[in-house]
Amino acid sequence: MRPSSPNTWRSRLRKRFSEALSNEHREKGSAVVEFTFLALLLMVPLVYFIITVGQIQGGSFAVVGAADQAAKVFVAQPDAESAEAAAERAALIALADFGHDAEQARVSTRCDPADCQSAGTAITVTVNLTVPLPFVPFNEDFRLKASEVEASSTQLVGRFR
Repeated sequence: MRPSSPNTWRSRLRKRFSEALSNEHREKGSAVVEFTFLALLLMVPLVYFIITVGQIQGGSFAVVGAADQAAKVFVAQPDAESAEAAAERAALIALADFGHDAEQARVSTRCDPADCQSAGTAITVTVNLTVPLPFVPFNEDFRLKASEVEASSTQLVGRFR
């Protein structure tokens, strides 16, 4: 085996680099098409996931505000029947402010002790909300839900009203 000189080695390397960089050996294709395809394939599910998480977070904020307002309205009413109706209306209005429909929500109240209007009674209002998946094209019979969120708020009936 004969030793190769550094000049021949360099010249071969330069020759190979020039061949690799010449127009004849370049790949034919379009990077824009490949990038667009991969971007759609990867970014659409990621964006949908972010939107879904945002809907769930918005639903969480909605039920917290609705439960708080409903408990405050319940305590301010003079009798139990009107208090129950007013609390449900207040919760549904608060949910509507966040863009949620009334049929997706359930409002329940609990009094401890059982007399809801006596001084010192703890009124707990619980609001449940079903958060649907965004952009689902099905009708109302077949709604897919992303999550169900719930919040409770407790207020005490005051001694002076």
